[in-house]
Amino acid sequence: MNQCIFCKIVRGEIPSRKVYEDEDIFAFDDINPLAPVHFMIIPKIHLPSLAEADPSHQAVLGKMLAMAGTLARSQGLGDGFRSIINTGRIGRQEVYHLHLHILGGPEPLGAMMGK
Repeated sequence: MNQCIFCKIVRGEIPSRKVYEDEDIFAFDDINPLAPVHFMIIPKIHLPSLAEADPSHQAVLGKMLAMAGTLARSQGLGDGFRSIINTGRIGRQEVYHLHLHILGGPEPLGAMMGK
């Protein structure tokens, strides 16, 4: 956990462009955005991926999803957005700390996945 890049961001050891923070979650801009607006919502606790989540994580998972719309609108995404959670190697997860990507912009996003 000490070497997890997202844990370091939560602790303030690595700078980020904060979108939101409370006692349970932290949201910040992605450093390699794939859309005009691209930020992530993470739990402050270290949870490696959605595959490791269990009923004890229900409150923080619910808060992440419940805040997604409010935070998206606060970033100008009033007409909609895409939310993505990549899980594990097959899901192309790159950082093993659960994170919810929120992406959008003024134009509709492309297809969700190439065939």
